Amino acid sequence: MVIPTGHPMGHPMGIRTETMRAEADLLTLTQWLSPAFPVSSYAYSHGLEAAISAGSVHDGASVADWIATVIEAGSGRTDAIVLAAVLRDAADPGALSEMARALAGSAERWEETRAQGAAFAATRRAMGADAADRPYPVAVGEAARGLSLAHGIVVSLYLQAFAGTLVSAAVRFVPLGQAEGQRIMAGLAPRIEAVARAAVALAPKEVEDALGSAAFGADLAAMEHETQEVRLFRT
Repeated sequence: MVIPTGHPMGHPMGIRTETMRAEADLLTLTQWLSPAFPVSSYAYSHGLEAAISAGSVHDGASVADWIATVIEAGSGRTDAIVLAAVLRDAADPGALSEMARALAGSAERWEETRAQGAAFAATRRAMGADAADRPYPVAVGEAARGLSLAHGIVVSLYLQAFAGTLVSAAVRFVPLGQAEGQRIMAGLAPRIEAVARAAVALAPKEVEDALGSAAFGADLAAMEHETQEVRLFRT
């Protein structure tokens, strides 16, 4: 029996097409945010190396707390807000780029987001896309505007990749076991989801007032890293 398109038991072509596009777009986004995409994320610790060297971060629990603070109250949260803002149709990527620059609390923080954003855009241009150099969350958001994905998914996966970079740095430098690193990632998931939801829920007029960092320890560590004599990471 042939079920007509639109029948409750059927699968309308439009729905199938949208589903297929969303699946393809999800693969695209995960490719952009994967460690294989050449933005050199492995080279940046976001100040975590300085915190480990100082002894304030020294085991799995302190690593988890440090990263959670960055995501919930520091640059992870501000990146999420900027990224969510860029995803909106009426957003001005240039203005949001200036905002992202102003939010960078130190020279190394700015270099981290600038360099990763430039590398992200350069790789996309090499793949045939029209991509301008922007701070990293702006570059990702501008690219993801063309994807048929919910904004919350984009922001959540961005934050997950960000957290994964920091966990990977901790696994190498504390050091931690691989399994402990994955337990930390699993524990961060609810926090990542909550920050992403809050960022996406902001109205455009609320964005500027919502920005700002309260992760003072992480911000100071990023500044101290600039003068650290022996280091493995760029930031």
